[in-house]
Amino acid sequence: MISEYEVVLRLVLAAILGGLVGIEREAHNRPAGLRTHILVTVGSALIMLVSMHGFIGLGGDPARLAAQVVSGIGFLGAGTIMVQGSSIHGLTTAASLWVCGCIGLAIGNGYYLGGLITAGIVLFTLVSLGFFEKSMFKSKYKMLHIIGHERPGLIGEVGTTIGGCNIIIKHMELSTSENDEISGNLHLDVVLKIPYNFETEILFNSIRKIEGIKCVKWEEEAK
Repeated sequence: MISEYEVVLRLVLAAILGGLVGIEREAHNRPAGLRTHILVTVGSALIMLVSMHGFIGLGGDPARLAAQVVSGIGFLGAGTIMVQGSSIHGLTTAASLWVCGCIGLAIGNGYYLGGLITAGIVLFTLVSLGFFEKSMFKSKYKMLHIIGHERPGLIGEVGTTIGGCNIIIKHMELSTSENDEISGNLHLDVVLKIPYNFETEILFNSIRKIEGIKCVKWEEEAK
């Protein structure tokens, strides 16, 4: 058996590494954020500890529980994936959950170097390569900022209108402030894949016809 100090160290380190990945996802308002990633990583580390040290003297294969974690995370990741028309969102978050499970297994096993290096690569991929993608494909994708009066069905009508202009929605993010809650406004940022030679005014005029829309404008080119 390993010492109690080692058990605590592995669980806490797993929580820290999972939390770092979760913070990045939380900052981008993804469905699985800080708490979810911590729970996945710590749970995986605990399963690894149990599989290695919980059945000493009883026989069996210590890798069996770990294998169930790797496959079982898929069910949790599937809950973060959303399909909107021809676009799929949440795959990166699902992958981050899966790799956090793997990091937890590595830390629980005491394979610190592998877990730490993997966590570093994951953070580099999510943060640095995200900026790289934005700079590489900024001419293809643009962000539309919409301000409207909050009412049932408004977001659905915006999505339908954009789709009717043969434009693909890559990402949609909703935000409100305290002032907006008082005034009843909402801010909607939509990342669009713009077709070649598309006339912006056609899209703007179509959105402005929607009841409750107050402002439509392009933000900085994104993603």
